[in-house]
Amino acid sequence: MANSQIKGRILAVIGPTGVGKSNLAFSLAESFDGEIVNADSRQIYKGLDIGTSKPSIEERLSIPHHLFDIIDPDEEFSLFSFLELVQITLQDILRKKKLPILVGGSGQYIWGVLEGWKTPPVPPTTILREELEERARQWGANYLHRQLKRVDPISAEKILPGNVRRVVRALEVFQTIGIPYSFFQKKQGSIYNQLIIGCAPNSRSELLASIDKRIHSMLASGWLEEVKMLKLKGYSFELPSFSTMGYRELSLVLSGELSLDSAIEKIKIAHRRLIRRQGSWFKEGDTRINWITLDPQGINSIWERVEFFRDQP
Repeated sequence: MANSQIKGRILAVIGPTGVGKSNLAFSLAESFDGEIVNADSRQIYKGLDIGTSKPSIEERLSIPHHLFDIIDPDEEFSLFSFLELVQITLQDILRKKKLPILVGGSGQYIWGVLEGWKTPPVPPTTILREELEERARQWGANYLHRQLKRVDPISAEKILPGNVRRVVRALEVFQTIGIPYSFFQKKQGSIYNQLIIGCAPNSRSELLASIDKRIHSMLASGWLEEVKMLKLKGYSFELPSFSTMGYRELSLVLSGELSLDSAIEKIKIAHRRLIRRQGSWFKEGDTRINWITLDPQGINSIWERVEFFRDQP
């Protein structure tokens, strides 16, 4: 199977939330006969549209977009699931002689593709996960982390005790197949020739101001009504899909447990935390990333690099 794969070129557009990745990717797709492939772990969910800043219907009809709206909010999904789907998608695009443009801010999704991560063939198991999460609630995150340290010290060294979701996943893998999660955390290298464009803000203060403006714009566009519709469909906002910034906060606004002003402030703080996490995945000193700012000079340099990249033999 691996020998039959097309070893073509892919373009990746990465960077912090709110910096302008999606608009840049769309323009590049228009100019270089490309198709956009989602690498955002929240835009995969149906119904989470405004709060995840999905491309518009018009954009998605104009340029082919892939891996958006692929599962319901209450369906299980993992990095393993994504990496399986994205490989099929990339191969389909390359067979059409198009340029795949991977765009998103989810570090695991991006580097899983670009570094060729080997992930465990273990789908999420609801019953086991609930059991492990209940242990964390009863006896604390440190208790669960000590369990992981006994069976997989390498993973325990890399995963902080407070990151319960990742601790649970590592324990889930070991308890399901008896192989440490760390065994699968290997980089096999990608079969693709890659160009990675990193979108950098002109300044942190400018990025934060842009995000604050976007939050208010999303609310004006009906974000609260979107959350109301999801509640009416019966979804629990304790689902992992609703850890997306803003959805749980706005659900509390609808139930009268939080004021809208307080929710907005919490959403802004959550965005700042996300930017810090993204900075740990996409580092300024990473020589693989071609960092640019989205001003006329930076955009001109992008077009030159992509044109050269595309035309290489």
